[in-house]
Amino acid sequence: MRNLITDVHGVRVGHETDLRLGSGVTAIVFEQPVVAGCDLRGGGPGTRETDLLDPAATVEHIDAIAFSGGSAFALDASAGVMAYLAERGRGFKVGSARVPIVPGAILFDLLGPGEKAWGRYPPYRELGYQAAAAAGLNFALGSVGAGTGATTENLKGGIGSASAHTPSGHMVGALAAVNAAGRVTVGDGPHFWAAPFEVGAEFGGLGLPSPMPEEARVPHLKGAARASTTLAVVATDATLTKPQATRLALMAGAGLARAIFPLYTPLDGDIVFAAATARRPLADPIGDLARLGAAAAACLTRAVARAVYEARALKLPGAMPAWRDRFGR
Repeated sequence: MRNLITDVHGVRVGHETDLRLGSGVTAIVFEQPVVAGCDLRGGGPGTRETDLLDPAATVEHIDAIAFSGGSAFALDASAGVMAYLAERGRGFKVGSARVPIVPGAILFDLLGPGEKAWGRYPPYRELGYQAAAAAGLNFALGSVGAGTGATTENLKGGIGSASAHTPSGHMVGALAAVNAAGRVTVGDGPHFWAAPFEVGAEFGGLGLPSPMPEEARVPHLKGAARASTTLAVVATDATLTKPQATRLALMAGAGLARAIFPLYTPLDGDIVFAAATARRPLADPIGDLARLGAAAAACLTRAVARAVYEARALKLPGAMPAWRDRFGR
């Protein structure tokens, strides 16, 4: 167990980080096509190919998911991941052609530090290709890939991940790129909202503050519209249908609500994808799915906290301080 989403059999993750740009791409690549669904709740979304995840849509499987900084300029990150997969003969078969299916979502980091004057075409398609090429079982957390330029209202954001076994024996994992409009910490202190779900001391082992500070009840928000978004994916080795995968994504979204305050604001484009690699069937389609959703939500809660805990401040002018800068021992 690596405590990463790649503990789910058949899932690989790669990053491409451009520190000069202050941004990057994260590719979640599946060894075989997977059934997937998504749940979009944020008020400022930026997505690609999510309509085909509707349970009524024709295409049953996807090959990868692309997360990127760069706002709408980066929706082409999925095209880079597609190019990598196409070179390897992956994709939905249409006659003699194959079309890799790569849904994607973006977060806004254009106002952060880094050189954003990239010329005629943004660099995210190439970053997507390189992220897919780097996909493996082990990958970094914190200020990397799509989380390179991510921030929360008060601290540096980033990439986080976590995994767990369910009571039914299935594996579930989560990955989050945390660029929330709100806060992941309780008030302005070191404690994480996710503390009740922490395993070991994966994000400091601090628990919740006692008593709860009064300021923790005050919602703090970034000021710029559409300048936020938390992107998430949960994966499992269970065999699911598209409606079941969609339900899993919806249930997993509860994990964001336990880790971020406030959530699903008009400023965010928050979305949760769910993917099933179909290694183990559900013995009890209703009960097992309910338990799977609960485990996925808990993993996502932990992944969000780990994203901020593992982040490092960028070595660029105007960079936001990281949790470790303010509270690290």
